[in-house]
Amino acid sequence: MASQSKIKVVTLGCPKNIVDSEYLLGQLDNSFQITDDIEETDTVVINTCGFIQDAKEESIDAILEAVDKKNRGVIRKIVVMGCLSERFKNELASEIPEVDFFFGTNQLAGVLNSLNAGPFQHPGQRHLTTPSHYAYLKISEGCDNPCSFCAIPLMRGKHRSRPVEEIVQEAHSLAEKGVKELIVIAQDTTYYGLDFYNKRQLAALLGKLDDIDGIEWIRLLYAYPAKFPTDVIDAFQKYRKLCRYIDIPVQHCSDDILKSMRRGISSKATRELLLKLKSEIPGLALRSTLIVGYPGETEDHFKELCDFVEEMQFHRLGVFVYSQEEGTAAYDLGDPVPAEKKQERQAAIMEIQKRISEKRNETLIGKTLKILIDIQDKNYLIGRTEWDAPEIDQEVIVYSRKPLKAGTFHSAVISDAAEYDLTASD
Repeated sequence: MASQSKIKVVTLGCPKNIVDSEYLLGQLDNSFQITDDIEETDTVVINTCGFIQDAKEESIDAILEAVDKKNRGVIRKIVVMGCLSERFKNELASEIPEVDFFFGTNQLAGVLNSLNAGPFQHPGQRHLTTPSHYAYLKISEGCDNPCSFCAIPLMRGKHRSRPVEEIVQEAHSLAEKGVKELIVIAQDTTYYGLDFYNKRQLAALLGKLDDIDGIEWIRLLYAYPAKFPTDVIDAFQKYRKLCRYIDIPVQHCSDDILKSMRRGISSKATRELLLKLKSEIPGLALRSTLIVGYPGETEDHFKELCDFVEEMQFHRLGVFVYSQEEGTAAYDLGDPVPAEKKQERQAAIMEIQKRISEKRNETLIGKTLKILIDIQDKNYLIGRTEWDAPEIDQEVIVYSRKPLKAGTFHSAVISDAAEYDLTASD
């Protein structure tokens, strides 16, 4: 019987994939016994990522690992879904025939049917895979931005906002489950509502989320810089639960590169936006991502990027090396920057950022900060400030004499600082 079978869902890639897997698991709760042990499961569902080359290789490795276990009789069925499968379904099916089913994005109903676990119900029914005190809240799907390097529209399609009532209902449900922190995500959160309501509605949505009892932090990720809605700045001034944190991926600062990337914003406008956010939202932590090694990026362009990082003094920063992706507008530009040069440029910027981060952290020594505890250990706890998103940003190691539990807030004094970590105690 399906109800007696065990199933494991392997999730790769970004938080948007995490949400998709949680929707799927929420539908499987009544039909399968969900397990985290691939050695003790009958069926494996692999939710793949196809964003850049490293992610594609990780997804392929996960599929091949499952195939090996199927060939050895450890598991019976393999289902592959998600972005890589959307993009390369025919090629994968031809080269890895041991997989029973391939599904792309937005095909949860098909996945459920293949598992004899239908019919598909309301997507708000979720089985959280994150710690129970925080959850990702996906407000839209797909993307309409024309970035030349990005394959997301090929895999996720055009931008589609979710109805505000559906999002708020899901947020209430998460709060009832004990979620304290909502992490608002989409491919471009600032675009929310433009297709559905004919105007950008992110600020209004944040206001409705701010009203939900039980939610204490609301964190905003993936805010596209071009045409950034200024009422979102007002939202930070009005709504107390909004973490003073914005993830705003700028990708580059050179006008030549930004134009080729089709980012829809100039270097000057990028600077003006970042400075406006800093000046009008006191205590704001800006997080961003950059791409190095884009076709045509010269040493002068790279120096300009290094100077930009020094100038902007980002609180948090990630750097990707350019990955040439089939089907994107930049594909025909080739991949002229050598891999070794890309790695050097990535390391150089992260060295600049390490110094910036260390200097910022040192200014926090002696200050009392509000910390959300994520992990309990025998001798210490691990948590985050409002300036840090889970998994991608820095952590606070907390030594406390109080019997604190994960999911609780605690005020502690910062006693020590490193490049990307803080230490605190009562």
